[in-house]
Amino acid sequence: MKTNVGEKIAEIRKRKGLTQDEVAERANVNLRTVQRIESGETDPRGYTLSSICKVLEVNIEDILDYGKTEDKSFFVYLHLSVLAGCIIPLGDIIIPLILWLTKRDKIVDLNFQAKNLLLFRACFDFVMFLFMVGSMIYVFHSGGPEEVGFRMIIIYSVFIGINFLVSLSYPVYVAISINKSDRLKSYYPRFIKG
Repeated sequence: MKTNVGEKIAEIRKRKGLTQDEVAERANVNLRTVQRIESGETDPRGYTLSSICKVLEVNIEDILDYGKTEDKSFFVYLHLSVLAGCIIPLGDIIIPLILWLTKRDKIVDLNFQAKNLLLFRACFDFVMFLFMVGSMIYVFHSGGPEEVGFRMIIIYSVFIGINFLVSLSYPVYVAISINKSDRLKSYYPRFIKG
């Protein structure tokens, strides 16, 4: 059974020997607010969550991740799901997005991993699109018809090579790395913090 944030706050409060009134007073929030949070009527946000965490001497992340499970095998599937882009146009974004949306509240660190993966894939796809369009414009405006075919072969070879390295090889490397490591980390360039 999944434990909510309020139950985790109540558990820590009791373990520290504090009453709801003491937490409310020290956190500078209303007693009724603390009661509603602990009963699960509402989830703490912003200032309230930060203040309560300071009083309880816990990290906000520890409270918010409470009730979520750790599932390394799901991260392997998430990172390998970008291979769908080889079969489905934009599948390297759509399939990981679906996986993330279905499990984002159930797995620890999934939001961070999925956001980095999706942002990287979107940026990579956009850069590759610009590369192809720019290359085609250059080829068709820079030479005669006899040179166009040869240049297009070179451009497509470069495109396929880059795509192979990033779209096929790297997700497999990430999946293997996740299985071998004890600690989950960011495998893509960090575009976001969190």
